[in-house]
Amino acid sequence: MKKAKVVNKWKSKQWYTVLAPQAFDMKEIDEIISNDENNLKNRILSRTLAEITGQPSQSSILTSLKFRIIEVKGRNAYTIFIGHEIAPSYIRALSKRNRSIINSIYDIKTKDDKVLRIKIIAITGSKVSQNTKKNIYNAIIEEFKKVGMEYMFDQFIQEVVFGKFANKIFNRLKQITIMRRVEVRKSELKEIFA
Repeated sequence: MKKAKVVNKWKSKQWYTVLAPQAFDMKEIDEIISNDENNLKNRILSRTLAEITGQPSQSSILTSLKFRIIEVKGRNAYTIFIGHEIAPSYIRALSKRNRSIINSIYDIKTKDDKVLRIKIIAITGSKVSQNTKKNIYNAIIEEFKKVGMEYMFDQFIQEVVFGKFANKIFNRLKQITIMRRVEVRKSELKEIFA
């Protein structure tokens, strides 16, 4: 009777270095082991902003960034940014009594024809009237419209993730009323699959 040949599956596997997109300086974000590079494509990885930047100061707001592996060349796996989300616990901590909360959702199309759905939360310093809420909402939409077609995708995600876009909106809204905080709480790339 012939003995079955034992194949060591670990020997056939190889390590792949996963790299962040250009907008995040193509930093190494993970190492993954696989016996087939095709198994890596479309895999989604999440990392905090502090892990990507290497700056502990970025950990004060727990921002989770999502990347999708789109291509494997040699031992490198390349990703695209597909979205981010601020920890709900951070948003809850901001949303205390005697404050008004205005949520807005808008799809922004960048110069390079990518569409990013942006979800903004604006929190006032005290309770405001329905009319003031409406004015805040309209001002946010105006800011969104200004941004449309102003940035390339990589530039815009840096504006969003590092808080610059939220600061622009905050500065606009404080002309209407006293504001506590404005955050882009979530972003999602509208992906098209063939």
